[in-house]
Amino acid sequence: MEHPKILVLSGGSGASEALAECLRHRADVVEAASIDDAIALLRRGDFAAVLSDAGDFLPLERALVSQQATLILNNLGEGVCIVDGEGRCNWMNRRMAAWPPRVHETVRRACQEAFAFFSAQPPAPPDAPPRSRRYPLNIDDQQFMEMVCSPVVSPTGQVVQIASVVWDATASRRLQQKLDAIDGAGAELVRLESEAISRLNVAERLKLLEDHIIRYARDLLHFDHFSIRVLDHRTQKLELVISYGLPPEARELELYARPEGNGISGYVAATGRSYICPDVERDHRYMPGLEHARSSLTVPLFLHDKVVGVFNIESHHRAAFNEDDRQFAEIFGRYVAIALSILNLLVVERATVMHKVADDVCADAAGPLNDIVSDAVRLAEEYLGNEELHRDLTQIAENARRVQRLLHQAAAGPHAVLGSDSVKVEEDPVIRGCRVLVVDDDPILRTAISDILRKFRAVVSVVSSGAEAIRALARQDFDLVLSDIRMPDHSGYEIYTAARRRSPPLPVVLMTGFGYDPQHSIMRASEEGLEGILYKPFKVQQLLDTVRKALTARRPA
Repeated sequence: MEHPKILVLSGGSGASEALAECLRHRADVVEAASIDDAIALLRRGDFAAVLSDAGDFLPLERALVSQQATLILNNLGEGVCIVDGEGRCNWMNRRMAAWPPRVHETVRRACQEAFAFFSAQPPAPPDAPPRSRRYPLNIDDQQFMEMVCSPVVSPTGQVVQIASVVWDATASRRLQQKLDAIDGAGAELVRLESEAISRLNVAERLKLLEDHIIRYARDLLHFDHFSIRVLDHRTQKLELVISYGLPPEARELELYARPEGNGISGYVAATGRSYICPDVERDHRYMPGLEHARSSLTVPLFLHDKVVGVFNIESHHRAAFNEDDRQFAEIFGRYVAIALSILNLLVVERATVMHKVADDVCADAAGPLNDIVSDAVRLAEEYLGNEELHRDLTQIAENARRVQRLLHQAAAGPHAVLGSDSVKVEEDPVIRGCRVLVVDDDPILRTAISDILRKFRAVVSVVSSGAEAIRALARQDFDLVLSDIRMPDHSGYEIYTAARRRSPPLPVVLMTGFGYDPQHSIMRASEEGLEGILYKPFKVQQLLDTVRKALTARRPA
């Protein structure tokens, strides 16, 4: 049986030596001549017991406690030091000693400042909680540290030293700087009311927003391959709005907000949970996007805690995204959702205001205009013998009626073509004989556009839905497609892509009421060569100019 190991601190004491002799046949006795020797032996091995004279026990215990405290402090991840009022460092742990001299100098100066601060404070009551003060330390442009200082107070209440705990805060400081930069970029995204922005039409605003999103995603987040899709709550389809660094086949994917069968984007849109895919080859949800992709990050776009889209980022490297990237993308995504929502709200507000103004003008002008017409007709009848005066009065009545018609057209908003009742038909070799497909679910506007184009000898086909338009494109050839962006069954972008598949040179003009574009068809089609945009209500001349420009742009020389 192995004997227990016992340490005996003899120190020349006869009693200790006699006790050691008595124990030798029952234990493995190791003698130490001094407290320092005993501590050294305790560091190197384990003992079942320690024997010492009563006079040596208290100094040994204190030495052991000090040794244990030093051991603990040396194993801390933070630097610890004790500095006096002159800036002299009286003790530091192993972590503090490992830092370079420039760190020591910065800490020393901060400790002197803390010493002066605590010395100037009135003495704290005995039962007061420990005092401390926090200091940020900028070592240089690349390294940042944090320090907490506490006073070491003598029994008389005097501050004699400063005890400091120091840690490297570079990573957290950089994280905060990046969050601040993302916050600033997000504020720029949603700043859509400035004078410069107000002069842009909706398509130009969308393009500007797209440019900002791409720039911030690349420069701040270092995302080089990404897409943003907006959720159509009516169909649950994820409509592509912005794509950068992804191939055409990735942009053409049809995805829906469903947890299965619609890729990671569909899962994120359906669940509202972010998704880090470290290895696309091992994830059954991943659907091919970026060529040679190895990993992806997908976060939901939230607006008032409601999912309105997804932000998908891909990388050529495995495990390219971590929790910090997820947090950054989520924060940035919320700003993107707000910015897109503000654009739509601005359009809706614009439409509402224009309708209200037009209705108010119609109501206020109805009485005076009726009076003008009645008075002009009555006076014209009274002066039948005066041909010149009769002609002028008749013209006044006709002009007043025309003003009435124009006001009613303006009040009709996107359901009217302004000035359609006074089209001057001239020979137009560009429009004459051209085969035009008009796609709109509004019968009034559909009829107005087709009547105008037919007056210029165009061959016009009209359909009332996206499905009819796609079937018409499959059956026959056209020289131009004029389509509303929002059909009950298909978006304007879907009609645009159907026309491009039928014939890549086929020009397409998209129409929208006051710039409303819920699926962002205009932005997507514009990136791919859209020939023109008409914002309802539009004037006859705008229609004709846009048609001529589109036909001329695609017509071979």
